[in-house]
Amino acid sequence: MKRSRLPFSPWHLLLMPLALIFVLPLVQMVLTSFMTTAEINQFPPKVIPAGLHLTGYTQLLRESHILRWFANTVLVSAIAVVSHLVLCSLAGYGFARLKFAGRGLAFLAIVATVMVPIQLLMIPTYLMFAQAGLVDTLAAAFVPWLASAFGIFLMRQFFLGLPVELEEAATLDGCSTLRTFVSVVLPLARPALATLAVFTLLSSWNDLLWPLVAISDDTKFTLQVGLASFQGTRRTEWAQLMAGNVIATLPLIVAFLVAQRRFIATMTFTGLKG
Repeated sequence: MKRSRLPFSPWHLLLMPLALIFVLPLVQMVLTSFMTTAEINQFPPKVIPAGLHLTGYTQLLRESHILRWFANTVLVSAIAVVSHLVLCSLAGYGFARLKFAGRGLAFLAIVATVMVPIQLLMIPTYLMFAQAGLVDTLAAAFVPWLASAFGIFLMRQFFLGLPVELEEAATLDGCSTLRTFVSVVLPLARPALATLAVFTLLSSWNDLLWPLVAISDDTKFTLQVGLASFQGTRRTEWAQLMAGNVIATLPLIVAFLVAQRRFIATMTFTGLKG
């Protein structure tokens, strides 16, 4: 007699409840965005709204620069993603394949910057940006995101896992180092590039602390800084805040779903999983 088997892995019995724990706050945020202020402040709190009220969304559009904040965030994130893909891939390939004096020491110095808290760098960075005239401009939000030590490390680890014979064959065919990198290496690095794009998008999109310090003009706010203005000492506009969080979260969910397969492939290939 054959033993009956589950149509799915037994691990799903553990993972499904854990997934629900992470999904419930997101669902509650969406439901709260459709509540009225009276429903949100009701005690005991309501979980499901009596109706789909758009008051939070209409007030958000009418009383704030949410569309401008969204456009600013898209611009900052797009510049950050593109610059990371170009600069980090070039630097990672250089550290993985090119031989030059001090390569190991330079790479160690770059990776060591990951351990430096951003709070220690905030004052000198602000003074440097003030001397360059970048304070209170949108450039102040994306210049720190042009490249990162993590991006260089990720790309280097991926390039080290590629067989060097492919590049040697391209060199024998007369390709220069740059041509080999563009025509041979980069097409193979699409999973790593997609992963780097997702990480950069998440970090730049959700960045709050530095733009909050460097930008004071509300028309140049990013989404996170703008949404933080709805939280006050005496009063918090919960309906508008939840509606803004829904608008800020949906693009990230879509981006992750699009790049999910390549993201998992890179984590497995580079040995960074876990």
